[in-house]
Amino acid sequence: MKLGISTYSLYKALSTGEMNVEDVLSYIAEIGAEHVEIVPLGFTLTDNDELIQSIKKQAAEKGLELSNYAVGANFVGLEGEAYQAEIEKVKRDVDVAAALGIKRIRHDVAWTENTSIGHFLEQLPQLAAACREIADYAAPLGITTSVENHGYFVQHSDRVQALVRAVDRDNFRTTLDVGNFLCADENPVAAVANNISLASMVHVKDFYYRPSHRNPGEGWFPTGSGNWLRGAIVGHGDIDIPAVLRTVKAGGYDGYISIEFEGLEDCKVATKLGFDYVKRVWAEV
Repeated sequence: MKLGISTYSLYKALSTGEMNVEDVLSYIAEIGAEHVEIVPLGFTLTDNDELIQSIKKQAAEKGLELSNYAVGANFVGLEGEAYQAEIEKVKRDVDVAAALGIKRIRHDVAWTENTSIGHFLEQLPQLAAACREIADYAAPLGITTSVENHGYFVQHSDRVQALVRAVDRDNFRTTLDVGNFLCADENPVAAVANNISLASMVHVKDFYYRPSHRNPGEGWFPTGSGNWLRGAIVGHGDIDIPAVLRTVKAGGYDGYISIEFEGLEDCKVATKLGFDYVKRVWAEV
């Protein structure tokens, strides 16, 4: 296993100008990460070869592997030229990953208010066709594409499984976020056990959880069933992280694991605390 950090964890500092991308890479290396996952929020790499080369150079100097590239996409409700344009946009993101020397890319597939299973089954063929075309584009580059359990619509473990199997490509898998299953009100330990065999990448994230009748107010967001979540420092929240990591290890996963933080605390402190916690617990489980 190689433990690292997603640049998304430090998005708060990036968005305020406290840190730039180079600062983020330096900090991630400083706290002992083996790899960094690139999420282009707070900066852009599209048509930005200068920054791509800078990231590659600094990562090499700091001894950081570039593990994954994570971008958004939405194929729901699109037809004709708009649908194809979204596919082509993601292909350009594959090109960015290739330019970075990264062999894994996560792209989202859907954002929609109608998250019902019926709507999912209706949309599944179109989602699978888009993912299949992108995976086929990425294959000659040696790149594995993936979908994350993300965005309510494709967040349940069984929906992720359905999409991966419908795409039916060896280089299309899932970026498995252990915390995001809670957004669909699914037990993270059970969901990880369901999908770890399909994972090309693992995100470790934690949440505070409250039932629907205990609305805590500002800073919290609803799950699919109306319960409440807030981002937490990994190990401080309500997810049983030791049980999750035990399940990941028992599933035979031995690839990249990224720490993600999206809470209210100082992002640099929170990222380091979460990283240190996972490093310790992984050695113990």
